[in-house]
Amino acid sequence: MERRLVRGTILIVVGLVALRLCAAALTPLTFDEAYYWTWSKHLAGGYYDHPPMVAVVIRLGTMIAGDTEFGVRLVSVLLALPMSWATWRAAELLFGGQRVAASAAILLNATMMVAAGTVIVTPDAPLIVASSFVLYGLAQVLASGRGIWWLAVGVAVGAALLSKYTALFFGPAILIWLLWVPSLRRWLLSPWPYLGGLISLAMFAPVILWNADHQWMSFIKQFGRARINAFRPGYIAELLPTQFILATPLVFILGAMGLYALLRRNAGTSAARVLINAMVWTIVVYFVWHATHSRVEANWLSPIYPAAAVAAAVAATVVHWPPRQQRFVDSCRRWALPTGVLIFMMMAVQANTGLLTGYMRDASARSVGVGVARMAGEIETTRRRVGATCVLADDYGTVGWLAFYLPKETCVAQRTERYRWINVPEPDPAQLSGKLLLVGADNAPARQDLLAKFARIENVGVVTRMRGPLVVDSVELDTLEGATAAVLDRSPPPR
Repeated sequence: MERRLVRGTILIVVGLVALRLCAAALTPLTFDEAYYWTWSKHLAGGYYDHPPMVAVVIRLGTMIAGDTEFGVRLVSVLLALPMSWATWRAAELLFGGQRVAASAAILLNATMMVAAGTVIVTPDAPLIVASSFVLYGLAQVLASGRGIWWLAVGVAVGAALLSKYTALFFGPAILIWLLWVPSLRRWLLSPWPYLGGLISLAMFAPVILWNADHQWMSFIKQFGRARINAFRPGYIAELLPTQFILATPLVFILGAMGLYALLRRNAGTSAARVLINAMVWTIVVYFVWHATHSRVEANWLSPIYPAAAVAAAVAATVVHWPPRQQRFVDSCRRWALPTGVLIFMMMAVQANTGLLTGYMRDASARSVGVGVARMAGEIETTRRRVGATCVLADDYGTVGWLAFYLPKETCVAQRTERYRWINVPEPDPAQLSGKLLLVGADNAPARQDLLAKFARIENVGVVTRMRGPLVVDSVELDTLEGATAAVLDRSPPPR
């Protein structure tokens, strides 16, 4: 029976990964993915926006499958395999039995955070994987009582820190766990947790050194988000519906019921219950507070998902509910995966075609680069016709897309925000001294600034980006000649 359960779970996870690989190959890059792809060509200890792990993930994929959409996303999608194994083992160690372990792995893969979040490559993809291994390492500490597992926890936390700064919350979560459970307080007097912490710090050291060499720009940007400028509690109302969708409704319901049961002491040992709650609520409570003064993006809660999936599995397979609730739970468990697959396929169809909203504009129309390859071909034709030596744009998304979809030898640069490209070699001065082609959705706001820097500006056309019959963008093309000042604006980043 257990062997069949294991085999069935493996087949489900592998099938889901195969489905995501198909979507990864067919869906054009988002502008963030194209931006991160440029990072992968110039690996460094850090970048303006994030630590370097997402760039490493993309670099590994393109080394295997080339500079294609599939190559950019390949390793990110495949990371679901070790993530599923770690979540399986964590659930098994914490709550016993293959059934809860299989449910945890499947329910995690049913979420949109994992399904869409590994196809669309962001720092959250490696972060979720690292989070699952943090949970697994802590479960091994609890189950085995061996201090050496703290070193594995240190490696997992280090990998998480290299993925996204949100991983810093693992420190307080682990400390809460150790303090809350009396039998675990002995670890505070042991060298093992501190050795694990030193490993995490050593792995994170390249990010610290990069920031020290670059005026702490990445730390200032990300940690500056915690600054309170005004009290706007209305953002809290956005948290619940976004997580309801990103977790998929049925997994969200099971996760909430599981956390409730763990708080009520209806399953598992005290240490297991506290671990899951600490891993979830430490991050949730902070972002609820953050939402009192600023918007919280849905993906920022990604580190809680492995622990939340284990809680959902506990609700589905361990807790004994009253008859009516049990029937509801059984229904949620039965339909969670089919619902997740259906939502994922609908999202993929919508992002690529716009069909499900009658070709009307939605959030994916701007971010997913449907039509960018054709638009880039028209821009390249214009560039050759006018003899431009470099293509400029004023936003990082357009620059990333053009760098990916234009011929690879083409000079492409962002005219502003040069701190985003601090790891990238500057364009050759000869390329910037010739005729330049400025690409922008609306160049009018920048025209006064441009008139002060160039002797001649000429509009040479407009290209449009289409998704079906929908015009997503209408992009102006202007040639710039006779630079009278620096072409690239090297103003420092905002503080």
